[in-house]
Amino acid sequence: MKHGLESKTIVLGVTGSIAAYKAAEIASQLAKAGHGVHVVMTQDATRFVTPLTFKILTRNPVTTSLYDEGSEGRPTHIELADAADLLLIAPATANVLAKLAHGIADDALSAIALATRAPILVAPAMNGKMWDHSATQENVGILKKRRALFVGPEKGMLACGYEGLGRLWDPSGIVKEALAVLKK
Repeated sequence: MKHGLESKTIVLGVTGSIAAYKAAEIASQLAKAGHGVHVVMTQDATRFVTPLTFKILTRNPVTTSLYDEGSEGRPTHIELADAADLLLIAPATANVLAKLAHGIADDALSAIALATRAPILVAPAMNGKMWDHSATQENVGILKKRRALFVGPEKGMLACGYEGLGRLWDPSGIVKEALAVLKK
């Protein structure tokens, strides 16, 4: 899965947020920077944007199921967990943050997060009330203690009509942070 000497393997997790469409720009920018981008979508994410979009942008198959088979019969989630130089989850919903914090691995993305030894960079996107909720903040704290890195969220107009903290960071800013993590 390596794509050259300077190229890194980035697993981009896309979750069921309205901001999922912005993940297409993130995938495109990372691929244009010469990295191998392998997109893993939750089932909820496929309600907002299709796997075909990411397949075309990255020129790689898109994983949407825990049961997708990789090469030689190995589970794709294990192949991707092993190959990843970075696991970037953008957007990350409150649901996915809770799964990651509590070790729930019931889909391909959460299983990859549990199995990888690569750095994990999380870009949350959700309603501000959900972001501010004590359960979400406790989950973020747990993940930070486990060395997960966070970028955002930012304040602004949210898709639900509220204004507040919960917007996905600008895709270019997320890409910049991802590239900085890869350089470390």
